[in-house]
Amino acid sequence: MTDALKRLIQAAQQPEEADLIIQNGTVVDVFSLETFKSDVAIKDGCIVGIGTYPNGKQVVDASGKYVMPGFIDGHIHIESTMVTPSEFSRALIKHGVTTVVTDPHEIANVAGTIGIDFMLKDAANADMDILMKLPSCVPATPFEQNGATLTADDLRPYLKNSAVIGLAEVMDYPSVLNANPDMLEKVRMTIDAGMMVDGHAAGLPDAALNVYSTAGIRNDHEAVTAEEAIARVRRGIHVLVREGSAAKDLLALLPAINERNSRRFSFCTDDKHLDELAEEGTVNYAAQLAIQKGLDPLIAIQMATLNNAVCHGIDDKGAIAPGYLADILITDSLETLRPETIIKDGRLLDLGALRSIRATVPEAVRSSLHLKKVTKDDLQIPLQEGQKAWVIGVVPGRIITEKIAADVQTEDGFFVSDPENDQVKMVVCERHHQTGSIGAGIVSGLGLKRGAIASTVAHDSHNLVVAGTNDEDMLLAIEEAERMQGGLVIVEGGKVLASVPLRVGGIMSEKPYEEVIEELHALHEQLATLAEEGQNIFMILSFLCLPVIPRLKLTDIGLFDVESFQHIEVGIPM
Repeated sequence: MTDALKRLIQAAQQPEEADLIIQNGTVVDVFSLETFKSDVAIKDGCIVGIGTYPNGKQVVDASGKYVMPGFIDGHIHIESTMVTPSEFSRALIKHGVTTVVTDPHEIANVAGTIGIDFMLKDAANADMDILMKLPSCVPATPFEQNGATLTADDLRPYLKNSAVIGLAEVMDYPSVLNANPDMLEKVRMTIDAGMMVDGHAAGLPDAALNVYSTAGIRNDHEAVTAEEAIARVRRGIHVLVREGSAAKDLLALLPAINERNSRRFSFCTDDKHLDELAEEGTVNYAAQLAIQKGLDPLIAIQMATLNNAVCHGIDDKGAIAPGYLADILITDSLETLRPETIIKDGRLLDLGALRSIRATVPEAVRSSLHLKKVTKDDLQIPLQEGQKAWVIGVVPGRIITEKIAADVQTEDGFFVSDPENDQVKMVVCERHHQTGSIGAGIVSGLGLKRGAIASTVAHDSHNLVVAGTNDEDMLLAIEEAERMQGGLVIVEGGKVLASVPLRVGGIMSEKPYEEVIEELHALHEQLATLAEEGQNIFMILSFLCLPVIPRLKLTDIGLFDVESFQHIEVGIPM
């Protein structure tokens, strides 16, 4: 380490010894929100100088262009892209996202530490830096069945891994409020290690924010209104402005951001489907959208770079300055932010040379679907004629739902899907331990007109979730998902119309991202014949199982009221 630092100090004094010089560019200064003309000198993957440097071992001419830091995504679940970390990197880095902070709680809920180990090992093959926050809530709640339980003792050894930088979103607020010993130990050991703890304050009142901040949890990505964002900032909580596939909060939060408080905001993605990610990127897209809606481009860039680095305690990324790692983008526009040149770790990145690396997947992760036989009787929802029912109401563009008391269609004492009124049956089948546990409910707002869809991507426990207009198609969708050992399925009229196999824990594919995108496009083409356009139904379906997001959700144990934090019956007493 001493020799390495000595070389950098020498290069700072003798920039002609630099490995790479970026000349004649306009540097984006994210510290002071200004731009200035300067060359940039790079040695051993690190920036060693800004100034005038006529010579270098390798020179890049940036005349008429802007030199800015690589983008940092402050919070993303790689598993939600349905590809492995190395493939995720290959799909995203072309957009200039050179670092992501990820929470592997999806695979951890399926396979525990085996899943975490797989993610770390494959992430080491990535071209971008994939930094990990340890999953704090596996399981997310005690109100569903998942594949593993991770205690503080299970997580502690990972704090020594150089790719691990903190504790991921603490979703189990009651455990914090009630000072659960294991949860407090997870928080304490992380802070004692000099690392940050992420929050998850979805739908919580201001008093709960006081508890989170008091516990040392100082960021959150669940603000959905400007008022909620301001309440967090006032309590010292950094706001991660989320813009993904299902949860799109950026436009609602923009009014809260100004020049005085912008350092307390940054961009994140949370969850984004692969086809959208490959086409748009993640936080680069959020920055572009914010700029289009009137945010100062320099603030938007700051939120997508330096602010995320500071939020997560990353002290050598996010800026063009001596001593910072040379993750650099060269672009001709501060509005579109499309990188013409990407420099990663001080080396010019050749996107055409990036090759797919087939991940080595443990057998326990490849064969993770253990489902007890499901029959038509298992799908039934008893209701008397004229009895109202609690219905999960989808909210477009949000992962929160409505709790609706509605008149529904019945036949012979059971609910019958009514696609004309946008009320269809939904079931969640436990798939980790063959318990046979099945929860059934009613959902409105999916827009499904015919057939059935099934998925083993169901946050956070990733049980098998199915929605359909008839029981026969729902049963076939379940059988096909089991045959594939996980994935997405569309069925109509007793036929499988399309599918996307996801053999890695039932949530990720083993294939190159380009092939997965082709499968997704074929899936969406078939889905368009069965459902209303304009919504990503599979993404919506995956969040209808998450019992830490208001207001009404469905788990394998049954219908769950998030506000009262208890399971309730579908039928409302007459």
